[in-house]
Amino acid sequence: MPLYLSRFSYTPETWARLTANPEDRRQAARTYIESVGGTLHGFWYAFGTHDGYNLWEAPDNVSMAAVALAIGGGGALRSFETTVLLTVDETLEALRRAGQLGYRAPGA
Repeated sequence: MPLYLSRFSYTPETWARLTANPEDRRQAARTYIESVGGTLHGFWYAFGTHDGYNLWEAPDNVSMAAVALAIGGGGALRSFETTVLLTVDETLEALRRAGQLGYRAPGA
């Protein structure tokens, strides 16, 4: 199954609610991804541009998109970005295929 890395940031209102009532959000995230047949592999908070990161596994892009849309549409996040991760083997196959395309740069 494909892996996905999500980066998220809470709204100030969400941080205020969590400060007043601390809550472990891993179980909520796990419930969402499992509802589409996936797995939550990790949930981390961080300093910097994003407040947290998730590593997910989902059956396909549409399943992950459904989870991302549900979470993003919930109003608790300021931002939610997801990146599809490729294995090394998938990348090697993509490189092989790219080499066979015969791409020509503009003006070359």
